Amino acid sequence: MTDVVRAALVQTTWTGDKESMIKAHEDYARDAAAQGAKVICFQELFYGPYFCQVQDAAYYEYAESIPGPTTERFQALAAELGMVMVLPMYEKEQEGVLYNTAAVVDADGSYLGKYRKHHIPQVKGFWEKFYFRPGNLGYPVFDTAVGKVGVYICYDRHFPEGWRELGLGGAQIVFNPSATSRGLSSYLWQLEQPASAVANEYYIGAINRVGIEPLGDDDFYGQTYFVDPEGKFVGEVGDTHEPELIVRDLDLSLIKTVRERWQFYRDRRPESYTRTVEL
Repeated sequence: MTDVVRAALVQTTWTGDKESMIKAHEDYARDAAAQGAKVICFQELFYGPYFCQVQDAAYYEYAESIPGPTTERFQALAAELGMVMVLPMYEKEQEGVLYNTAAVVDADGSYLGKYRKHHIPQVKGFWEKFYFRPGNLGYPVFDTAVGKVGVYICYDRHFPEGWRELGLGGAQIVFNPSATSRGLSSYLWQLEQPASAVANEYYIGAINRVGIEPLGDDDFYGQTYFVDPEGKFVGEVGDTHEPELIVRDLDLSLIKTVRERWQFYRDRRPESYTRTVEL
């Protein structure tokens, strides 16, 4: 396995229906593969609108089993392209049991598992508790063709404990697919993930959709990026309004360099953090 991984992120607008959204992401994956990318992550709830702007049970229809039809469709594409894929979707475990989830597929098309979003907001424009239960699968790290990959979804990013759990699990690249709006979080967007990359000494891919969708006035501001373990952006940050495919080279050897410089994992003192894990 090479130290340099070419990785891709997608920020895009709502096309109006699930099938056209899926086809658009198939096209993005093919474009990324043509540019040499070996791993790609889509935005949060990638095949739908961000329906959490409203509380309407009609949008439960976007949920499906994972693995299920969309996972299987992208498993075939992953095998064709030789690309690891992170697929953020709306999961139905059974009727009335729904999660905000990301499936992880390896470059040979095999389904590796899934991450379920733990931290669920309930504020104006982000009524997520109406749609999702909190995740219950821990913080898995997936051993993929490009290295050890973790996922942390949108609102999760405000909670440092999960970032550290992924680091302790050996993650080298953590993808943070999101849907977040200009008036709410833009002042945090280029601060939190770089700080988390530094604190946990791995790469982070931060993804945000773009545009204003018919369901509300959330103004999704894009600015998708990769950040390295030194907190530096890898190339330019994505556009603030337009769809964009971000393709960047990530030098995983930098993780070793940084961890030898700063021994954060050696020097942590979990026995002293008792209030951190109190209920």
